[in-house]
Amino acid sequence: MRNYELLYIIRPDVDQESVQAVTEKFQGTIANGGELTKHEVQGKKRLAYEINKHRDGTYVLVHFTAEPAVVTELERVLKITDEVIRHIVVRDVA
Repeated sequence: MRNYELLYIIRPDVDQESVQAVTEKFQGTIANGGELTKHEVQGKKRLAYEINKHRDGTYVLVHFTAEPAVVTELERVLKITDEVIRHIVVRDVA
């Protein structure tokens, strides 16, 4: 199993309950073959540049271990989730 780091940004107009639901959906996707080591909702921050006419976003940072197949499925789910405006998954070498 490999270590990964995921950072995704949720649209600013999404309420707190929906943010919780979105994060739980991704945690479930990771738990299906991987192990969550750290999950941190960093809160609403200003974006460096405008994305889809949004200037702010709720940042969520996740550290997990999983097989590459789990990461492929996670990225597929991230791409089709309307609440997520940007995401990145990187392999953590530490």
